[in-house]
Amino acid sequence: MTEKMLSLMLEQMIQIIVAHAYFAREQIGKETLDDKVLRAMARVPRHHFVPPEISGYAYADQPLPIGCDKTISQPFIVALMTDLLDVHSTDKILEVGTGLGYHTAILAELGSAVYSMEIVEDLAMQAKKRLEPCGYGDVHTRVGNGEFGWPEQAPFDRILVCAASDLIPAALLGQLKPGGRMVVPTGLPESQNLTLVEKSATGRIKVTDILPVRFAPLEKSD
Repeated sequence: MTEKMLSLMLEQMIQIIVAHAYFAREQIGKETLDDKVLRAMARVPRHHFVPPEISGYAYADQPLPIGCDKTISQPFIVALMTDLLDVHSTDKILEVGTGLGYHTAILAELGSAVYSMEIVEDLAMQAKKRLEPCGYGDVHTRVGNGEFGWPEQAPFDRILVCAASDLIPAALLGQLKPGGRMVVPTGLPESQNLTLVEKSATGRIKVTDILPVRFAPLEKSD
């Protein structure tokens, strides 16, 4: 596939994200996503973060399998979750569920310090190999159970969870800074919602359900 074709597919993906956001405006509370999020997504070559045999589908607005019974999320959902985080360049971010590193790269594009955890060692190793050639070699990665967060690096300004939990993980809530935000899919498998968690400067928690989603469950190690 030529660079021109890939560029056109990426441009079309961004246009679809913009259209999807408009049609979901009542659920997400606004008609457009932040321009800086869209620009970040336009700079990350999504086809580098999927298995080569399905790279032709990389820019379709749908989840795709990445191996180990895991998927890369639909581009619109990636954009929406990033938008909800409201990332600033000075933020320290914990990502739970590196996968092959696509969402990690989006966060890194926003200029923040990213600490990403993946419970599946094979995926974590592959992600590192994909991130470095694309210029994201300074991302901090770790193999481990993201449910417990990364205590040694806590607290975090932002926390992104890329797998579903029945309830908001208590350890992650404890590692979120006052004034911070967490985006996490919550609920039972058939009734999940994308959830925005906001912690006030005084530590008060506000939880807002944004829209229905379908994520694989947050995997737990023994």
